[in-house]
Amino acid sequence: MGQPEGLIPLTHAIIYVCEAEKSNSVIKALRMAEEDAVNFTDNKVPNHLKNHPSTNADGHGNYKYPHDYGGYVKQQYMPDSLKDRIYYVPSANGRERNLIRKKFKGEK
Repeated sequence: MGQPEGLIPLTHAIIYVCEAEKSNSVIKALRMAEEDAVNFTDNKVPNHLKNHPSTNADGHGNYKYPHDYGGYVKQQYMPDSLKDRIYYVPSANGRERNLIRKKFKGEK
């Protein structure tokens, strides 16, 4: 897309981000992830993530393609030393409180 048409979706995106609720939870998650990236430099990517399933000849199997499971499938994406690490913890403020309800109370 050229101008001016190409600027229209960009302007929509800018306005959307400007009006979106802001959260300190995001900053906390970012800092934790940055710290782990610095402190856990010797971590290895889980074998099943190293190759797409169609190139599975080297034994890196067991990858579950999320699109075959409705867009999400529970599998280990993090290295073993970080697999249980939770970076984003929603607050009880704004829309984040709805995420807490869904996760901990089973609401949809």
